[in-house]
Amino acid sequence: MAEVGGRGFSVDPEYAHPAHDPRMDAAFRACLANATFTDTDWEAVSAHDSVAYVLSPPMTPATSFDLSQRMLAVTATLLRSGATAVKSESSGLTHGRDRWLRLADDAAAAPGPVTLADALYHAWVKRPISTGALLFSCGMHLLAAPDVEVAAGSPAEPNLLDDRVALIDGLASYLLTERRAREIQDGEGFRLAPGTPRWVLRKRPCHRYDDDDFFFNPQGYWRLTPAESPCLAE
Repeated sequence: MAEVGGRGFSVDPEYAHPAHDPRMDAAFRACLANATFTDTDWEAVSAHDSVAYVLSPPMTPATSFDLSQRMLAVTATLLRSGATAVKSESSGLTHGRDRWLRLADDAAAAPGPVTLADALYHAWVKRPISTGALLFSCGMHLLAAPDVEVAAGSPAEPNLLDDRVALIDGLASYLLTERRAREIQDGEGFRLAPGTPRWVLRKRPCHRYDDDDFFFNPQGYWRLTPAESPCLAE
């Protein structure tokens, strides 16, 4: 970890388990593992013989993007050196082994900041999470940006979930790659592309997690509300 991640990466001795932990199967299933886990990945979790918690140096808005990139490189190195499964405690997300390695390779070979941001976003940001009324992301704090939430909409809408995920991803990409994103004001509009529906941006504090929670985002949320609809209450 020190060789790949650099100074400050460590294993937390308090929570390390040099034995099988029966909680791991349920813990991984709660982290969207069904999206990219294979039978081999599930077998690895079931058959594990130890658990380690890897810590990065403390993250700040100035260092989080770089540290998230280095943590992804550490993740790939551990998987290639004997680790069998990895999940992020800071966003509640996991991927199958092949997916982790592919994302790490994409980040390492990224030709520019947009490609790098895309790899880190898909590595660390969990979405969509549902409250019923809202769909939202978790993990943008690891990239020093607000998370995104959007009204879930009517189940009768065709392609509803895919459209909402595309909207979350589109705004998240803008927040991570465009300098103008730092100047967005409450009440401004957003479109995925010219001619697509207009959404109104409303800034919200992160109130669904305590400020000492791993998932807490000090940058808050941008909530997307249809321009023709009243703002959604929660």
